[in-house]
Amino acid sequence: LERKGVKMPDALIEKVLRDLADIPGDQAFQFAPYKVSEPFIEPRLFDILAQVNARLPNARISLISNGSPLTAANIDKLGRVRNVAYLNISLNAIEAAEYESLMQLPFERTVSRLDALHAASGKGLAFPIRLTRVSGGRVADQAFVDWVEDRYPAFQPAIIPRNDWIGEVPSPEARSAVPDAPCHRWFDISVTATGVVAMCCMDGEAKYP
Repeated sequence: LERKGVKMPDALIEKVLRDLADIPGDQAFQFAPYKVSEPFIEPRLFDILAQVNARLPNARISLISNGSPLTAANIDKLGRVRNVAYLNISLNAIEAAEYESLMQLPFERTVSRLDALHAASGKGLAFPIRLTRVSGGRVADQAFVDWVEDRYPAFQPAIIPRNDWIGEVPSPEARSAVPDAPCHRWFDISVTATGVVAMCCMDGEAKYP
């Protein structure tokens, strides 16, 4: 990404929160503090979420992480956040070599973080936690589901379709035609760190603002 390393200015974060406060209080909406990024390496994350809890009680918070930064301290802080709709962990592979080649992260460290997260699930963490995998074939997908259900029974396994990010990631599995079903994220507003609003969540570079 051209904007890699860019942090959203505090003033823009404040503007986003202020604008969201215009949504009627009886209208629930989803707040997702990330876009093509790892939210738990953002030092301001929990301060932002505290502001969301205080000022936007109708906001349901959704989080997606690769799981690696979920230290004991971060898990403890996460347990104090209210109105979390779900936490998705992009695991993608259950074999160390495949995982490390794909994710460029130490497999054992991630698994140790997942072990700690699983121990906290249902205690301080009272929201759904899913371990996800981008589909790589029926046999491998089923092996992933079986592994998650066996090792982490409190978590939900989820297989998600492969996307090509509007051609940014060439993939033979990506759809070559517009699907019959409508997009379930039609009403998303994807604000990048630079303040540009992408037309579609799959537009990681915000080429179509």
